Amino acid sequence: MREAAAAMTVTIPFSASATYDGAPGTIGEARDFAADFLERAQALYGIPVTPRMSGTLKLVVSELVTNAAKYAPGPCLLDLSVDRDGPDRGSLQVTVWDTDDSLPQPGAPDPERIGGHGLELVLALCSKYDIQRLAGGKRLRVHLPLD
Repeated sequence: MREAAAAMTVTIPFSASATYDGAPGTIGEARDFAADFLERAQALYGIPVTPRMSGTLKLVVSELVTNAAKYAPGPCLLDLSVDRDGPDRGSLQVTVWDTDDSLPQPGAPDPERIGGHGLELVLALCSKYDIQRLAGGKRLRVHLPLD
């Protein structure tokens, strides 16, 4: 008698969250958290992680958490998730909540401007983004392609 092979399914999305208070070292901690997230996504779910994807995620997380720490009084929350099969299939989502309800505006490209290019960089790297004012602050979510 032959036994039926059991199919193992892995549930995606995979997500993780961290809270930061904006103290010195916050940005480095957030980058390390993002790198660890990708390592776990690869080890647990077989998500292919390239050096480029890792660098892009760390840059995006660094820019978004820097803005939250610089402009919003209070803590910020960082959520990372991978959705391979659901409505946002093929993307890595980076979401930052902070306590400032003013919506960021990317500046016009200006090679003479020193600083203030973070949001421009993030928007150039993402496939989709959403910025939403919420009670007590705002949420900024970007989608980065997995490939």
